Amino acid sequence: MYSDEAHDALPSPGSAAATASTPSLYSGYKMLIKSYVGLHRASSPQDKLFACPADTSFPTDLCYTNVFPRRYVQASLHDKAYFDFSSYAFNGGDNATHMFNPGSKLIPMTRPGLTGVKMSSVKHPSRTVLVTEVPALWPWSWHEPSASPQFSDAKNVVSFVDGHVSYIKIYLRSTQPSYAVLYDPPTDYDYQWSPD
Repeated sequence: MYSDEAHDALPSPGSAAATASTPSLYSGYKMLIKSYVGLHRASSPQDKLFACPADTSFPTDLCYTNVFPRRYVQASLHDKAYFDFSSYAFNGGDNATHMFNPGSKLIPMTRPGLTGVKMSSVKHPSRTVLVTEVPALWPWSWHEPSASPQFSDAKNVVSFVDGHVSYIKIYLRSTQPSYAVLYDPPTDYDYQWSPD
């Protein structure tokens, strides 16, 4: 419905949102679509439509910096403002190259995603992620948790540009940067982040 009324645009707050915070690229969709489900006030934990029932914990380094060792916080991510009180994230990579510092040197990276992309220009709509549970970005899983806050083949519920929804495995590569949302997986996985 949003794309129909927005001349084929996908619900992204745009690249300018990332100047305030990178998470806004992934959480800003809620501000654009919540009126379609009858929510007209400021976002809050009361927005239960945006709460996944499995959302019961999250790794410390998702919302907090410099917390070691990594551990799980036994709370709902939906109750935190960090993702605009939502358990879900838009595939909001901006397809722009940024410098990432995983340690001692800067590495260029491109965040693949749908920011600034028209729905009709997505080449593989049945493979391209539209909205997903937040853990898929990392990856980890509320459904099959692990002692590790980040692991390959973490299962998550994902909706795709063509409208179907699947419960799929999310790939984690072993090299930096390792966040799943920063690269497309090998072809034997059932999804991609990029619109190409």
